[in-house]
Amino acid sequence: MLCISDVRSHITSTRLISTSINPLLFKATTCLYAEPLKKKKRIDPAVIKHREERKKKRLEKQIRRLEKNARQLKPIDELEVPLEFMDRKKEREREVPTLTPEMEDERAVLLKKWATYKQKQHLKDTQMIDRLIFAQQKALDELHQESEELYEAAIQINPTQIPFIVRGPVQTPPIKGYDSPDGEFTDVSKKW
Repeated sequence: MLCISDVRSHITSTRLISTSINPLLFKATTCLYAEPLKKKKRIDPAVIKHREERKKKRLEKQIRRLEKNARQLKPIDELEVPLEFMDRKKEREREVPTLTPEMEDERAVLLKKWATYKQKQHLKDTQMIDRLIFAQQKALDELHQESEELYEAAIQINPTQIPFIVRGPVQTPPIKGYDSPDGEFTDVSKKW
């Protein structure tokens, strides 16, 4: 009499065909898995050569087509201008006012004055930073001469200043009651 463990080991080692919960242990041997071999047909070598030539020409044509389109960039749907905007382009265009020579000269003078002002401002900022760094280094040198322990304590990083958080104005105010998505989205990008 077979026990359940013998049946299970026998079931896993052979292929079963079963129609009920208790298998009837129908078996198919490995010989029955195969099917008869098909008889090979003799093909004329000229036909084989012709087929290979056609495949070769088809591949060359695809390669030429790919090389021709290689320099074309993939279109980005987000950057395409909608057709309704293209149709209304004429009515949306504004005329650029023509500048008189006096206005051009005035703008050139203003640009030069602005560049000079920004250069002086940058020079003042860099000089102030240099003065501060020099004063800090001088103070640290004096402290090093006075006491080694105080110098070591002075150059340690203050851990209370590391988690520095700044909150400033943003481009748009926050929306009250906005439930942000969990990051699930449907990818609608085209596959190339």
